Amino acid sequence: MAEKEGGLIEGVLGAGEAEERESGETTARADDVATAVMMDAARFDPELSRKAGEYLDEQRSLVRLQVHHFDEERKLAIEAAKRKRLSDYFRMSLLLTVAVTIGSGAIWMLWDAVNSHSVMVDPIAVSSNVGNQAPDGKIISKELLDVLSHIQTATRTSAEKRSISNAWTSEIAIEIPETGLSISQIERMLKARFGHDQHIDGDVVVNEQGELVLTVRGTRIVAKTFTDKEHNLNKILTQAGEYIYGQSQPGLFTNYLANNDRADDAIHFAQAAYPTVDVSEKPFVLNDWANAIVEKGEVGASMQALPFYREALRLKPDYWIGYRYLMSAQQGMGDEEGSIRTGEQMMKLAGGRPGRADEIQYINYDQQVFDFNALHSELIVDMESHGGVGTTASGVGSLNLIIAQFEAGQHDIDSAMLRIKTTVVDSRSAPDVAAAAIVKGLLAEESGDLRTAATEFDTYALAYANPTVSAQDPMNICYAAPTYEKNGQPAKADAALAAPMKTVGIGTFVDCYRFQGDVLELRGDWNGAKGWYAKAVKLAPSMPAGYFSFGMALIKHGDLNGAAEQFKLANLKGPHWADPLKAWGDVLMKQGYTSQALGKYDEAAKYAPNWVQLKDARAVAVKARS
Repeated sequence: MAEKEGGLIEGVLGAGEAEERESGETTARADDVATAVMMDAARFDPELSRKAGEYLDEQRSLVRLQVHHFDEERKLAIEAAKRKRLSDYFRMSLLLTVAVTIGSGAIWMLWDAVNSHSVMVDPIAVSSNVGNQAPDGKIISKELLDVLSHIQTATRTSAEKRSISNAWTSEIAIEIPETGLSISQIERMLKARFGHDQHIDGDVVVNEQGELVLTVRGTRIVAKTFTDKEHNLNKILTQAGEYIYGQSQPGLFTNYLANNDRADDAIHFAQAAYPTVDVSEKPFVLNDWANAIVEKGEVGASMQALPFYREALRLKPDYWIGYRYLMSAQQGMGDEEGSIRTGEQMMKLAGGRPGRADEIQYINYDQQVFDFNALHSELIVDMESHGGVGTTASGVGSLNLIIAQFEAGQHDIDSAMLRIKTTVVDSRSAPDVAAAAIVKGLLAEESGDLRTAATEFDTYALAYANPTVSAQDPMNICYAAPTYEKNGQPAKADAALAAPMKTVGIGTFVDCYRFQGDVLELRGDWNGAKGWYAKAVKLAPSMPAGYFSFGMALIKHGDLNGAAEQFKLANLKGPHWADPLKAWGDVLMKQGYTSQALGKYDEAAKYAPNWVQLKDARAVAVKARS
């Protein structure tokens, strides 16, 4: 029975194959026997021997053909195996890439969620009683988003800005298999679970008094209601937007108010917000609170602002823009030597220049050491990287006009004039008027047109009476004094020198001291002049200006060696200022040291390449040497 079963199974599963194998083996054995018999018989039959030879030749050809066919099949099999291995490699690589991509995407989405600090504006609910007096909720939300975005764009600060978006943007329509969730929905879920986003929503109704009422609320934002009898939706959206921005980003909102001619609003907001803001926001609030105090221009404003700047830096030692404003306050309160020391401290903490602090933060330091090249570059970069506006406070006027002022300091008359001609000066803005007037006055002085220069300084003096102007640059009015004196207007010269004390209650400025010396020298009071030059140097020994003015006066009085020593000191304190170098070259020319004079002229040309008088002096030196 077992044998029958085995036979049955063999018949079902492998009988055909067995029979074929047995048949092939039987045929092969029969061929072998026949061949042996034929070969034996061929020994006695020539014809049979010939046929046997032909048969053997055919067998050899057949064998060769079989061998060749086997070899071809072997090669094809090897190539097929290689292709399979390569295909498997690519398949595995693709699967690995997809897995890594998905894994990386998941990690990135989680990281993004944990670090998300956005302000999300969700749809505003609109009551049925509003009717057609307001658009639907999504449109209102978008208009609120526009208000928030406008405030953020107008916020010129180095502080980090949070992203602001509406809740239904950036939708990516990729579905995750088996879950029915889109990528964006997963992102929202992760941010809701791990993120720090602030969601804003609200509602619009018409109350019993017929007023249009907008209520906004949000994450960590207390609900607040805004009403308008005239149903002016834009008005209450602006109010609501400012409220939301102030609640979610108090540091940035203080900056927005301070830099947009709303100093009182900035001060009141900072006073109310400071006690409860997060410690990370406090330095920003303090800094712009102080800026608002300075912008108001009250007597002693810089002194009032100083503690705010210092506290901001104590809380955030790497707050580079805070050093810039601290330097500005020290400069404004007549402590110019202290301002330079602060700049040096920042440079050390930042790891030198260039370092961790942006170059624009050195603007006040570079002013003190008369590095006009650096000032020019810093402001150009700042203006181009901030929409043509820059990050300077509104009290100094158009940034383009400030750049023109520094071009005048480089004696680049053509560039400064072109910049003035291509800048729209707002006649209603005292800072704009002041900035344009002082540049024109300096350029007219450079050209020897004292009458025009004096007229421009008259315009500047009127603008200087505005506290916003005088508080920002209280020493600038003193530049007018020598011009007035040379133009036969001594009373105006005295008034210009006295103006800082009269307007801001401070008169201890190097420029005012050295120009007081110039005025006295012009009046023939040489001893009095020397006293004021000495006071200027003593007031700020790290500034080059006092040494330079004293040297120029010494030339007029024939003391070339003394003048050369003063120019040497001025160059030491302000190595990138062209004026002391040219004046030093002029002294060397008078002393007969032509080659040395030419070296000073060449060095000066690095910092004032378009200075016409410098080019003329150099040409004379070249001719004298030849």
